[in-house]
Amino acid sequence: MPHGVAHQLIASHLVDGEMTPGEEIALRIDQTLTQDATGTLVMQELESLGLERARTEVSVQYVDHNLLQADEKNAEDHAYLRSAARRFGLWYSQPGNGVSHPTHMQRFGAPGKTMIGSDSHTPACGSLGMLAIGVGGLEVALAITGKPLTIRMPEIWGVELTGELPPWCSAKDVVLEMLRRHGTKGGTNRIIEYHGPALATLTAMDRHVIANMGAELGATTTVFPADDEVRRFLAGEDREDDFTELLAEEGTEYDVTESIDLSELEPLIAQPSSPANVVPVREVAGTPVGQVVIGSSANPGLRDFAIAARMVDGRQTHHGVSFDVNPTSRPILVDLTRWGGTTSLIAAGARIHQSGCMGCIGMGQAPAPGTNSLRTFPRNFPGRSGAGKDDRVWLCSPETAAASALRGEITDPRELAEELGLTWGDLDLPEPTVIPDMLEEPPPEEEAKNEELVKGPNISGLPEFDRFPDSFEVPVLLAVGDDISTDDISPAGAEALPYRSNIPKLAQFAFIRIDPDYPANAEEIKDSTGHAIVGGANYGQGSSREHAAICPRYLGLRVVIAESFARIHWQNLANFGILALEFGDEGERPKIDQGATLSFENVHEQLQQGHEVTGRVDGTEYTFRHQLSDRQVAMVLAGGLIRQLAEGQES
Repeated sequence: MPHGVAHQLIASHLVDGEMTPGEEIALRIDQTLTQDATGTLVMQELESLGLERARTEVSVQYVDHNLLQADEKNAEDHAYLRSAARRFGLWYSQPGNGVSHPTHMQRFGAPGKTMIGSDSHTPACGSLGMLAIGVGGLEVALAITGKPLTIRMPEIWGVELTGELPPWCSAKDVVLEMLRRHGTKGGTNRIIEYHGPALATLTAMDRHVIANMGAELGATTTVFPADDEVRRFLAGEDREDDFTELLAEEGTEYDVTESIDLSELEPLIAQPSSPANVVPVREVAGTPVGQVVIGSSANPGLRDFAIAARMVDGRQTHHGVSFDVNPTSRPILVDLTRWGGTTSLIAAGARIHQSGCMGCIGMGQAPAPGTNSLRTFPRNFPGRSGAGKDDRVWLCSPETAAASALRGEITDPRELAEELGLTWGDLDLPEPTVIPDMLEEPPPEEEAKNEELVKGPNISGLPEFDRFPDSFEVPVLLAVGDDISTDDISPAGAEALPYRSNIPKLAQFAFIRIDPDYPANAEEIKDSTGHAIVGGANYGQGSSREHAAICPRYLGLRVVIAESFARIHWQNLANFGILALEFGDEGERPKIDQGATLSFENVHEQLQQGHEVTGRVDGTEYTFRHQLSDRQVAMVLAGGLIRQLAEGQES
């Protein structure tokens, strides 16, 4: 049977299991990616695991999220991360080098390789014909020690692209169209594989935009073929020798199929407060705008900044708009400047920020209350911007962003182009700049062994957790609705994220946007009963940060019962010994509210014997389901993977 790109990648790295959708498989991992918001925990986990030297082909620690240095905490973490990268044999990318995903794509991405990263947008490197998957930090730590990644074999979702993008539409509109059609759960337990004649019109960096935001669809990952466009990209980075052609075989059949005619697309925009709340720009045109931000891993290429620069060149952005530009890497900023775009942007009123994620993770650039903020970012969950939970963040293409910045209201770029006589098409961009030695190579192993880890006072050790009890009774301390994100559970932003290496302190921010009293209430009973949380559908969507599991666990969380779970967070719960259960029957969720009491008996035996767990809610018997494999059940019962490994059990 002919096979597609995703199937070939999995087959060439399969260590264990059968490639049947839903079955567990183990994959050999070639590369890993960590960034500073999640990497500090990974480095602490490597300490706990007793690693001497990274056993992957390439592992890289980036510093791209928490760049604001309002006090010493972020700089303290940066020093720790550099020392840990040197100690364990990882490459290190210092603050200001750029966002991890496009930077990794430029420097290390290679067709045919597998990569996992402790960031949900790791699939961006699927743009080069890689199998790149976002996971929790602990799984990355294990991969660095040479362990395979165990996941459920996804379905392969073949999306055929035909036609050609019309003027004033770009790659962002392609993935927004996917989100408009399928929502944030449409890709769950699927790999999206793009194919078709239109691929010849999409550059490698265009594909990065689409692969990056496959995470917003809930997909395991996104893959593109490694074709002539990928060869061209790698040649521009002086790495053509890393190119290997990887194409879908003639006659490939997919588990799920889809088709998009690019020529039928129009400028799209995601309204507050979900990436799936997508409408045509023309339907919301005229809405006042107070902020426009261009950059992030979702629109990282030189072209994305250059088209905005061309549109505003010789003009002034609206005086009521804060026009912010986050260059995604040092080389891209250099190239934009050589081309003249930096001057055009600054002259038009842009505020140029340092290269990094910045506003995407709420580290600066928070919009004013009630202000509509248009961003070329991947997410607009409530509060993620660093403002309050009632922020109004919209997601759009650079074309729509620049047009709206000029007018001070949401503007269809096609309408503005007609009015001002703007041209769209070839930007005549310069050849990419390659900055030698931009990243720090790991030292030789003998030298690395003598590297002292630099730990300031804000860096705590990993908490030690007990084994999962066989029988227990806990109160429901929190009941929440659908689509709770990891930003809701463990907030990003300039106030909380500097404590990412200090779990006791960071735990005090858990769920505070939903219930400000949750940390104090949980702390009060964590050593006596512990507690439970009840949720709706798609619980734990968004960022891969394992803080969203480990902080509530530190506060005594035993069990989460929800209608369904997002993939990465579901695995993170198991990694730290939290039981994830699903409602047995539709309609049961409203019957269990905050303040209810849950009780369970003989949980160990129930988990080991099947996929149903019986418990009581205020004395009434309920039957819940779980999706855990035998491997994951053992992990939960041990109190988490780290404890399981410390006790010498099989993982």
